Formats: sequence, C-alpha cells, structure tokens
Amino acid sequence: VMFYRLLSIFRRQRTSPGWQNWSSARNSVSVAAAHSIALPTQTQVVVCGGGIMGTSVAYHLSKMGWKDIVLLEQGRLAAGSTRFCAGILTTARHLTIEQKMADYSNKLYHQLEQETGIQTGYIRTGSICLAQNQDRLISLKRINSKLNVIGIPSEIISPKKVAELHPFLNVHDLVGAMHVPEDAVVSSADVALALASAASQNGVQIYDRTAVLHVMVKKGQVTGVETDKGQIECQYFVNCAGQWAYELGLSNEEPVNIPLHACEHFYLLTRPLETPLQSNTPTIVDADGRIYIRNWQGGILSGGFEKNPKPIFTEGKNQLEIQNLQEDWDHFEPLLSSLLRRMPELETLEILKLVNCPETFTPDMRCIMGESPTVQGYFILAGMNSAGLSFGGGAGKYLAEWMVHGYPSENVWELDLKRFGALQSSRTFLRHRVMEVMPLMYDLKVPRWDFQTGRQLRTSPLYDRLDAQGARWMEKHGFERPKYFVPPDKDLLALEQSKTFYKPDWFDIVESEVKCCKEAVCVIDMSSFTKFEITSTGDQALDIMQYLFSNDLDVPVGHIVHTGMLNDGGGYENDCSIARLSKRSFFMISPTDQQVHCWAWLKKHMPKDSNMFLEDVTWKYTALNLIGPRAVDVLSELSYAPMTPDHFPSLFCKEMSVGYANGIRVMSMTHTGEPGFMLYIPIEYALHVYNEVMSVGQKYGIRNAGYYALRSLRIEKFFAFWGQDLNTLTTPLECGRESRVKLDKGMDFIGRDALLHQRQNGVYKRFTLFILDDHDTDLDLWPWWGEPIYRNGQYVGNTTSSAYSYTLERHICLGFVHNFSEDTGEEQVVTADFINRGEYEIDIGGHRFQAKAKLYPVTSLYTHKHRKGEVELSDLHGK
Repeated sequence: VMFYRLLSIFRRQRTSPGWQNWSSARNSVSVAAAHSIALPTQTQVVVCGGGIMGTSVAYHLSKMGWKDIVLLEQGRLAAGSTRFCAGILTTARHLTIEQKMADYSNKLYHQLEQETGIQTGYIRTGSICLAQNQDRLISLKRINSKLNVIGIPSEIISPKKVAELHPFLNVHDLVGAMHVPEDAVVSSADVALALASAASQNGVQIYDRTAVLHVMVKKGQVTGVETDKGQIECQYFVNCAGQWAYELGLSNEEPVNIPLHACEHFYLLTRPLETPLQSNTPTIVDADGRIYIRNWQGGILSGGFEKNPKPIFTEGKNQLEIQNLQEDWDHFEPLLSSLLRRMPELETLEILKLVNCPETFTPDMRCIMGESPTVQGYFILAGMNSAGLSFGGGAGKYLAEWMVHGYPSENVWELDLKRFGALQSSRTFLRHRVMEVMPLMYDLKVPRWDFQTGRQLRTSPLYDRLDAQGARWMEKHGFERPKYFVPPDKDLLALEQSKTFYKPDWFDIVESEVKCCKEAVCVIDMSSFTKFEITSTGDQALDIMQYLFSNDLDVPVGHIVHTGMLNDGGGYENDCSIARLSKRSFFMISPTDQQVHCWAWLKKHMPKDSNMFLEDVTWKYTALNLIGPRAVDVLSELSYAPMTPDHFPSLFCKEMSVGYANGIRVMSMTHTGEPGFMLYIPIEYALHVYNEVMSVGQKYGIRNAGYYALRSLRIEKFFAFWGQDLNTLTTPLECGRESRVKLDKGMDFIGRDALLHQRQNGVYKRFTLFILDDHDTDLDLWPWWGEPIYRNGQYVGNTTSSAYSYTLERHICLGFVHNFSEDTGEEQVVTADFINRGEYEIDIGGHRFQAKAKLYPVTSLYTHKHRKGEVELSDLHGK
C-alpha cells in the first residue's frame, strides 16, 4: 500500500523539476494517506527524517535484510533541505572517505530509475573545477591523484580545454582546471522519493506529517519514540532530522549532543539562454570565485559560499517544512558579480528567482554519523555541509552497515560523532564556528591550517606562560596545543599568514627544537592527551582489562604497558599506554581525540554490575614531556633521586617529588622514541613544576618545543599514531606490533580470534616507512598525508602521515602497502619479501618521487654521516 501511495504522489508531480513546484494535489494526497493509517506500536528501527539521508538509511537497511523499519517525517517527504538542493553530485573531495561516499552515491542514483521506475533527473554532465592561481591548481592535482587511484576518472586540463567543454565561460584568468567526466546532476527530491519507494517495496513503513517529540531512553539504551500520533517501541533510532537534528538530540531524557548549525544558503535561477544550454553541459566549480554553476532547464542555476554567512534558526524548531526564505540581493551581490565575470553573456539574462534556503554545517566541515556515545541504539546521520546529495547514498550505506554488522566497511573515524565532545555543542560556539566554516567550503586549504573561531576553549594551566614565550597554537578536540615556539627575532605576523604546499616558514624553528630534543632537553606540554583511571575493590579491574586489551596487563606495580584496545576484527579502537599504579588501579593514557570514543567503548564493554570504577582524569593532570639526553639530569636535580636506567628503567612509573610538589607521576617514556620522561602533574602544581624544570634546565640548554617537533621525531622513529596511521580496520599484525599482543596470556580478549586467523593466513597490508630519494626539500612540493604509493608502477596504497627528518635530511612518509592482483584487482597476502623487492614512488600532486621502503620494526634506520649524500640505510632490525 505504501509503495503505491508514494508512486501515485510522485506521478502526479513527475513534471516538477525537483523542489520547484509542490502542488496542493501532492499535499492533499500525502496528508490524507498519512492520517488514514495508524502508527505501529512497536518496530525494530525508527528513522526520523524523510529527506535524502533518512530515505537512504531506510533503503540500505532494507537491502541488508532488516524489514521491521518505520520512517517518520514531520512534514512531507523530501520537503526539507533536500527539496532545495542544487542537485550537483561531485566526487571532487579532499577526503578519501568522502570521495568513496560520493562515488557510491553516483552509481546508486544512476541505477535507481531502472530499479524503481521513478525518473530522478540523473544526467551525467561531468564537472570542471577551475583554478585561478597555482596554489589552487596544486590542490586540484592532489585531489586528482587520489581520484585516479580509487577508480574515478579525472584529469588536469588547460584553460583552452575548459573553453571547449563549456563555451560560455570566460577562461582568460585561469591557470588550469580539473575535469571529472562522470560527475552528474540529479533532482534530489526525486532521488529521495525513489529511495523511499524502493524501501517501501522492501517492507519499510513510511509516515509523513508525523513529528518525533523525543526519544525514550532507559539505562542508556533506546526503548522507543514519542510522536504527536503516539508512542512506538523500538531498539534503534536514527536521527536524520537535518537542521533539526541538534534540537531533537537535546530533547531526550538523556541528551545526545549533535554539533551542527544552519546558515542561509543562496542560489539563483535564470530563464533559458538564447541558445539553451545542453542538458549535459558540465557543472562548474569556481572556488576562487566562490561560486558553482550548473545547467537548469537550458538556463543557469548558480550559488556559492559567501565570506559573510548568515546563521539562522538559533532558537528551537523554526518550520515544519522549509519554505523559501527572504531574498537578500545585497548579500548575494558579490556572488552575482563573480558569476557575471565568469559568464559575461548572462548580463542580459532574466533571473527567475533568488532561492534562499537553510543548510547545516558542522564545526570541522565533515558530516556527522555513527552511534551516540551516551545512548546505545541511537544513531545519527546529519550535518552535510552542503554535500548531502553527493554523500547521501554512501553515507546511508555506511550507517546501515554500522547498525547491521556493528561496524562500517570503511574507516569512517573522520566522520564519527565521537570525534566531538559535548563542549562543541555550545550554541555560541556553533554559531561562531559555522560563520567561519561556510566560507571555508571554497577557501584554499593548505596543509596544517587551523580554525580561528571557538579557540582557547580547553587550555593547559601553562597556556599564558607558553603563549608569552612565543607559542603558536593548534587545536585538537577543543584543546589548545603548541605547534612550535617563535623566537623573539622572528616576524610573528608573517609566520601566521604563511600558507603553502611547499617548504613552510616554520621549517628552521622546528629544526632547532628537534635538535635540542636530540642533543639537550626540551619540554612539550602534552596535557591534552586523554587520561583515565580504572580501579576496583577486588580483582575485577585486572580481569576486565585483560579482556579489553591485547597486551598482558598483569605486570608488577609501576610497570607501563603499550597496548591496543581492539574490536572483534582485531582492529584498533584505541592505542594507549597503561601504567599499573597498584594491584587494583590502572592509569591509562590515550590520544587527545579518543576522550569520547574510548570512554564510550569502555563503558559499553564493562559489566554493568561490576564494582569497577572508571574516571576521566584528563582535566586533573598537566602533562609535561621532557625529551632529550639531559632530561635525566634535570629530573635528578629536581627530585634528589637517581633517575638513571639502573634506578629508573624504561617503561616504569612511580610517584615522586619534583621541586616542592609531591605526588607527581613520572614515567620513563616520551611517545617519540627519544630518551626522557613524562610528568603527570596535579594541575595545582603545574606552574611551579614547569618553572622549576625551566630554571634548573637552563644550564642543560632547555627550551620549549611543540607538536611539530614531536611529529618529526616520532615519524623518523617509525611510531604509528592512532587516528592518523592506525584505525579500526588496522590490526597489530599489519603494523609490526606483534610484541604488543599476548595471544597466550592465559585468557581470551576482544579480537584474539581474528588475530589468530590473521597470523595463520597472512596479512593483506603492511605498515611501511618510505624515505624520499630524489626530492628537493626547498623546491619540490612536500608530502603531507594521503599521497598515493606506487610499487613497480602499480598503485598499492596511500601515505598516512609524513614529516621531514632533520636527522636524515630527507622526507619520511609512513603508509600501508597492499598487494593487488594485476589480473583481478583482489587483495593478496603481503609478505616482507614483497615489500623489500619493490621499487617505490610517492605521488605528490601528480609528480612521482622515488622512495626507499623499510618495514617495521627497526631500531636504527640509518647511520648518519655529515653530508646528505653519505647517508646510509642500515638493515638493523630490533625488537
């Protein structure tokens, strides 16, 4: 019944192109049908939102075999921001996961018409991304390299070729462009209706004009939803409410924070040109001009992302359905001027309408998906940053996989809701941040850029002291961290405005910090790292942690264990260091952005009735990393205790006095491979201990250092970091961390079966270090991360992180090497011999550089001599 209702609604409006006409006939049919059918009292899944996200999730869940699904829409299907979508589907994205989502969406929408019988307006037009300067062209070349290796055709083309592909464009100011021939345009509302009808055929029940008032939660688990038509019991709830997702999340008894905020988004529609544009005319993205242009019924649809956006809907739900907001020609004028410069022939063209519609943006320009860290069974897919059509199919698929299988088929950490904390859901923060985010959609993003708004939210007690000494700051999970320290003789302003894909202006500063770490002693404030204490009254803490972690934690008190927290597939949910403080107490240190994710994972897997206590103590301790050979002298003098390896062995932890302060947790580790110590200082002592360390350290050449120096040190020592190199699909056996796994520790642990199976059958990717050979640091483009890796001319993987090694005087890249069959393209086992016998190249912006490959683990990568030409690579393999 539901399918035929949807089909009849659609056929009445088949002539309407997307959002433009919504007649009373459509409205009355939909309302009458909705009111004539009673809601079910229980179901497995309730999906809230009848736009492209909600219908995509329902479609994919039903395709995967889940049939007991109800989709609720407060207005009419596809009448929210989906109705106003410009209908451009492009795969030209910076993140690989976004490229894959868009590619899947493209393929899905292409076959949807055949599957459902509903015309979706799909036309393969291709897209052209224009470059008005060399930096933009470099950015496009980097994207082009990534697209090619995942099977999406694209090429860098000349301005002349642009003019051939689109005859009405002014190309005189262009230096080049990127052409993606398989990109498309589509009617987004019709795609949503097609997805809904296909889902309905598969058993999904769809109800419009039914508002979700709040989600019912009991003991941290979804139990049902309350609507304006009654209650529905359910196990899973999916929030696809778009701009209302934030309010809906907060309406629960146990709030779910979903950080997104709407802004007004403008585009205009024109009448057909005198010679109407062909339906397959390529879509144009002129990011330097801040506009996009597509064919629309022989005329033009053109919008963009202005520099001064207008946030909206800051208080409560504003409309059941989205209407065209107020025109604002003064606000749109800069974009119109840019359009007329790009297409001068439009000067005499009649404009039909200026559309003003809401669009939601997130604090980091990436969409939000995944399960709530506080409420089990509560899933979210929202915050599309004006790319909902491009991501809708792929994002719906990944979220459905997440719900059905417990995890998606790709690493989606960059999009996971748990990358945010509750602090990023402040209304004021979101309002200010989205005003920065919207213009950034088309701004040139060079490596290591930082957001300017919402800063100084979480700071160490040492922030002001470090800032006064020249610290330049970066932000991670809302926490301010020093990048490097600008010496008094440097121009601060020029350094802050330095943006480049080449050698950065901070190169010499970081070099001096690295040199000090190797020859004397440096202090890095690492207070942002996530810190948990886990205790119990009996032996429960040890027993439960032995099950949750892969290494053996039954070590003597005072010892530190590096270990992974694995999932059922053996992949890393977390990579951490755990110190045993007492028989029943453990101190756990994890990456900064693991604060929410790790907490949720531990809570989910801890027995509900245990007397085990988990406490987040991140805020209680300031962490100072003392790196370098003279760190032992500084600490010995401050503590009046011998700190040599004989008295204080590696990976050891004990509480001691430092200066006048007592109860300082001192650990003999540095996260870099260099000698030194971590000091975990109760915050009230932080300033005292820091001042004492700096005072005593003067005679040993002490100085401050930042995270850029840390990155260089850890990468040249082949240290992998979670979130950059390691993720939920990476196992310890694939990155040379067998020593951090105890398969025979006498008890089962999560992921053990998968690792045993992998040990028997071999690994399909291997973590590898690459040293660039023919790369000129001063003149060539730098590798940053994500660059394609080639072995004997064949693509085998991507870099995950990279840094300049000041010791080797060369660039080092870390990444995973796969073994793809030349015949079938399927993955095969990767052996050490396969790695060692290859000739490697790293593609940086379309140029391939030769590289030497090294496998993990190694204790010494090199024997360093004085001249770059005399650097020798050794084959010494260590523990």
